[in-house]
Amino acid sequence: MKRTLGVCYYPEHWPEAQWAEDAARMADLGLTWVRIGEFAWSRLEPQPGQLTFDWLDRAIATLGAAGLKVVLGTPTATPPRWMLDRHPDMLAHDREGRPRGFGSRRHYDFAHEGYRRESARIVTLLAERYGRNPHVAAWQTDNEYACHDTVLSYSPVALAAFRNWLAQRYQSPDALNRAWGNVFWSMDYASFDDIGLPNLTVTEANPAHQMAFRRFASDMVVAFNRLQVEIIRRHSDAPIAHNYMGMITDFDHFTVGADLDIASWDAYPLGFLSDRLPASADHKRRFVRQGDPDFQAFHHDLYRAVGRGRWWIMEQQPGPVNWAPWNPDPLPGMARLWAWEAFAHGAEAVCYFRWRQAPFAQEQMHAGLLRPDSQPAPAHDEAADVARELAAMPDQGTAQADVALVFDYASAWAWEIQPQGRDFSYFRLVFETYCALRRLGLNIDILPPDAADLSAYRIVLAPGVAVLSPSLLSALGRYQGLALIGPRSNAKTEEFATPVPLPPNLPGLQAVVARVESLPPDVPVPLEGGGTLRHWREKVETGAEVLRRCDDGWPALIRSGGMHYLAGWADPDTLTDLLDSLCQSAGIETDRLPEGLRLRDSQSHRFLFNYNAVPVEWGGQTIPPAGVVWHKL
Repeated sequence: MKRTLGVCYYPEHWPEAQWAEDAARMADLGLTWVRIGEFAWSRLEPQPGQLTFDWLDRAIATLGAAGLKVVLGTPTATPPRWMLDRHPDMLAHDREGRPRGFGSRRHYDFAHEGYRRESARIVTLLAERYGRNPHVAAWQTDNEYACHDTVLSYSPVALAAFRNWLAQRYQSPDALNRAWGNVFWSMDYASFDDIGLPNLTVTEANPAHQMAFRRFASDMVVAFNRLQVEIIRRHSDAPIAHNYMGMITDFDHFTVGADLDIASWDAYPLGFLSDRLPASADHKRRFVRQGDPDFQAFHHDLYRAVGRGRWWIMEQQPGPVNWAPWNPDPLPGMARLWAWEAFAHGAEAVCYFRWRQAPFAQEQMHAGLLRPDSQPAPAHDEAADVARELAAMPDQGTAQADVALVFDYASAWAWEIQPQGRDFSYFRLVFETYCALRRLGLNIDILPPDAADLSAYRIVLAPGVAVLSPSLLSALGRYQGLALIGPRSNAKTEEFATPVPLPPNLPGLQAVVARVESLPPDVPVPLEGGGTLRHWREKVETGAEVLRRCDDGWPALIRSGGMHYLAGWADPDTLTDLLDSLCQSAGIETDRLPEGLRLRDSQSHRFLFNYNAVPVEWGGQTIPPAGVVWHKL
């Protein structure tokens, strides 16, 4: 697999006389790809029907003449101001029912039919004009679906679309009432037109109602994206991507990804550590200039799964960003490390955001490869280093992992709707499992929730999957390796009811979750022999073999054949020990790595990444701060 570098560029931000010089400098730096156009609608169509594509023609020609390949973005994330005059009701509404205003971006409701038609129109014009352009080698749909909390809209438009969605799904109000259990609290509906959105209720809305709304909202994103993809495919053979984000679960990325050729994501390690990652103050302080050692890798593997093997980084942080609570400067070497870690996980391309730091508007504090005065910023030379190293590295693919981890977006919705404990987070539960595997030096593949074939793996893990799909249950029934399921897995039906037989109801495992409890952070449940369960504990009645017990006698880890069930949320050290033991049983070699050191195997090389600000000794070699080293396997 050929790996390449790229950059995000905004020719409309700079004098046209500067474009050729910029393009030449990009090519000299060793870049291959340039993403353009995703925010340019007002410059492509300043007034309705007044098309000004000539500047984009020249920009694409200029970049192409320098030997660069263009990723052309559709501009639908930033509808121009005149669009609101045409469609005053197109704005999404927040949970309080207030319309989101014009003046930034993503100010549209996915369910708005008028805006969908406008989006189809501009995408058609772009695809017809550039679909066979030799310099346009890839496409990006929209930009960062769900950014700024824009998937869930509580607008009148969303209400009408939701009612129609419900009518299609349930066919009759009686069927909906039965599915949702609306006999509770006299919530029965006589007509779909009686059903509101699940906000502004006196207390919590029916969880089945909320889950249906989350599915509807995800389906609106899928439909919006599919509309664009189908248009582009009619006019272009170039691959199509969308740029997802980190720790965003508002819509089903697997379903969106099924319509695309490439999954890409926008990687901002320092911003994510400061803004999103649930971690201790000491952890954030240690990695403040490097980012969490596992967060990027988790998303690399996730989006490799979403893209069915094909994935990019469309935006890679090069320096301080502008949007996090605090925005430190990366440790020297990190722009190189982040790129190489992506390539080790199978990325086809890493594109830095952005070429030149903007001196105006909302992102003027966001660093680029160049400063606003066009002088190189620190990441410029690190990108050049990566480009030279890539040229010397043989093409290769990803190595087959021994361990697979199931990730399910609908489970994130389920446990946001009914966390039962204030600090219960599906993402965090899965991520801590991933981190424990990484501390053991393992490669991990992430699987979708409908995985039907597990035979390539020695161990399969599925923590917290609310509804185990028929295909996954069938695959687990045939699976010859070791499976570790739970906690809180198979605990709901599709309509958000407690199933009978009671959970976990797994193939070959005699066990019933009789009671559950959520626990405050300062009330862990001790385990016999050391370690704790925290956040969540299940009291399981079982005839299976008990491998670990709580101090109060309740089983914590049970087994029947290769099927294991973990009846609680283990602390990180305990979870690492449990997974290490499971690996030994499966014949998988593990290496407990020093804190902040991570490894990844490709088909031909082993890569070591030092996320620490100090050197680390391991395996007879010294890895420098923010260092990357590799050797042939």
